[in-house]
Amino acid sequence: MSVSRVSAIGAIALTGVLALSACASENPAPAANTAGGGTAAGNANADCFEGDLKAEGSSAQKNAIDEAISAYQTACADATIDYQPSGSGAGIKQFIAKQVDFAGSDSALKTEEKDGIIETEEAKNACGSDAWNLPMVTGPVAIAYNVEGVDKLVLNADVAAKIFDGKITSWDDPAIAELNKDAKLPATPIKVYFRSDESGTTENFTKYLKAAAPEAWPHETGKSWTGKGEGKEKSAGVATATQGQDGAITYVEWSYAQQNQLAMAAIDSGAGPVELTAESAGKTVATAAQAGTGNDLALKIDYATKEEGAYPIVLVTYEIVCSKYADAETGKKVKSFLKTFASEEVQSGLTSQGYAPLPTEVASKVEAAIDAIS
Repeated sequence: MSVSRVSAIGAIALTGVLALSACASENPAPAANTAGGGTAAGNANADCFEGDLKAEGSSAQKNAIDEAISAYQTACADATIDYQPSGSGAGIKQFIAKQVDFAGSDSALKTEEKDGIIETEEAKNACGSDAWNLPMVTGPVAIAYNVEGVDKLVLNADVAAKIFDGKITSWDDPAIAELNKDAKLPATPIKVYFRSDESGTTENFTKYLKAAAPEAWPHETGKSWTGKGEGKEKSAGVATATQGQDGAITYVEWSYAQQNQLAMAAIDSGAGPVELTAESAGKTVATAAQAGTGNDLALKIDYATKEEGAYPIVLVTYEIVCSKYADAETGKKVKSFLKTFASEEVQSGLTSQGYAPLPTEVASKVEAAIDAIS
């Protein structure tokens, strides 16, 4: 494929802000540079750093950031980057506590008070400067299931909400059967698995349920699960549990569903069932608007979109950084690594793992913001 950013998820536009087209090239890993002071993968202007960089947060982006770390450390052998996929909520808490240099989160910092704090203000206090949300990974969220004899499944927001809230408890329930008239649905009990840790994936999934089925989902949205089921830690936990339990269902990032060979439900938002693909997820991202200002690139997704062919459950993972680090050397390290993460070489390799690479116009804004970190 061309090294130019060709769309991996279709033509994507940020409403009123950005016109997006995603990249999708397949380049080999950059040549190793075993000496400190070289240049990082895909970034001729990004000097390698020596020493350690610590980050924590979203498990949804683990496979993506692992790729970026591998590329960086191949080019910069004297750098050590430690990312702990502890969940978005934990990552933000550690960032605010000054325990990590940046955080990964599947939702942007909160601008309003929740649980007694305003995340944007707390992060600003920790940084001594504004904190920025930099979109780095786009990952659709699958409703993944394991039901013997059911290879294809259609759900809508109303039925999904009732399943995840314990109101529909058997796979042969009439509401499921109505959406799957050609399927042979067993009387197997439904086993719901949810994220027990604070999770941006949970927040995005509950935002979808609340926006698309407000009467069926009476709970608040947030990083902590408020529905029914059995909790498992992190994305790997819910995916593994679902894989091993007949009748199981969960919400999990596309990459984890693929890795665990889980079936995924098509979603009917009113214009017919839509399977999860890069293109169908891109149609929902096309309705997103920039919620942040300047170099704060937080996005607002329309989870209740009715657009034909749009898969509505998507999330964006942000790297949360200080705009100006108290320690200038830390700022240089963060800038250097994120340049590699945002590079075409790394981004283009993410599609094979169930992620969508940064679209051209988003990438240019992210790169500009990274350049502005000090």
